[in-house]
Amino acid sequence: MIKEELKIAQWWEKTDNNKILCTLCPRYCTLGVGQAGFCFIRQNIGGTLYSIGYGRPTGFAVDPIEKKPLNHFYPGTSILSFGTAGCNLGCKFCQNWSISKAKLDDENSFHASPEDVIALAKKYRTPSIAYTYNDPTIFGEYVIDISQLARQEGIKSVMVTAGYIDRHARKDVYKYIDAANVDLKAFSEEFYHKVTYSHLDPVLDTLIWLKNETGIWFELTTLLIPGENDSAEELQRMCDWILKNLGDSVPLHFTAFHPDFKMIDKERTPASTLNIARSIAMTTGIKFCYVGNVHNMEGQATYCPTCNRRLISRDWHSVESYDLVDGNCSHCGTKIAGVF
Repeated sequence: MIKEELKIAQWWEKTDNNKILCTLCPRYCTLGVGQAGFCFIRQNIGGTLYSIGYGRPTGFAVDPIEKKPLNHFYPGTSILSFGTAGCNLGCKFCQNWSISKAKLDDENSFHASPEDVIALAKKYRTPSIAYTYNDPTIFGEYVIDISQLARQEGIKSVMVTAGYIDRHARKDVYKYIDAANVDLKAFSEEFYHKVTYSHLDPVLDTLIWLKNETGIWFELTTLLIPGENDSAEELQRMCDWILKNLGDSVPLHFTAFHPDFKMIDKERTPASTLNIARSIAMTTGIKFCYVGNVHNMEGQATYCPTCNRRLISRDWHSVESYDLVDGNCSHCGTKIAGVF
């Protein structure tokens, strides 16, 4: 790919020592000429920062939206999913490491303009597009251009992200976003620092911003790793924080870990751990809590928080029954939080 084909990046500035400071995420990489950031796809070329992942997805798939996971955003619909190479976190347990830890030269990426992505969504009649697989924060320029076109075409845009983004840049990246699933990977700074090579506070700040300053629908996911982030004490602190800062209606997903990448010595998450986590959340007062990566129809169903009737039955990522009327419980009329 020649320089003229590359996309000049946003969110950067030159430093006093003739390097570039990337201000897209809280990592704030300082790059000399020829150097790429931690994410692999933002590079200083000749004193200018380029987004070398722009227009270079590593693959597309049509998924059920429940796979993102989103249970309260157009349940039962399909979504066009894609990502690029690279990531701005270094999670030792990464379940998509072959993509997120790959450089573009090592990955079979191809060219797809924003218009091409919209055309694919239309071709497969998906009402939404998901920026996923790796963290879409790092290809923010691509997200903006696609989501703006999608908005014009009546197609929804979904971020599947760790929420690790600079507070100024996020206003640009999320301008045309309709929904997000944010990985709240744990509730301790020690875990974030040692296991993901990032920090907890910027993620919490993003969540509070989504809640208080945007109209974006969002849900949370925590991958429970045995012995790392699954203690009852930590889960209780997490749920208390969510209830206090995000309210009782944000859906929370606890998903099962499987050994991968640099954590192949860990056991799979027991189903009992997921059930305990769900119980803690619901006892705390969180109305909608789900379990994932296991077969558990009770833990994957949506219940009315008022009359406790089962409103949406799911089998893995498939919606088996739907008992909402205009987003309300068909039995007692309670408004269910979400976009239906």
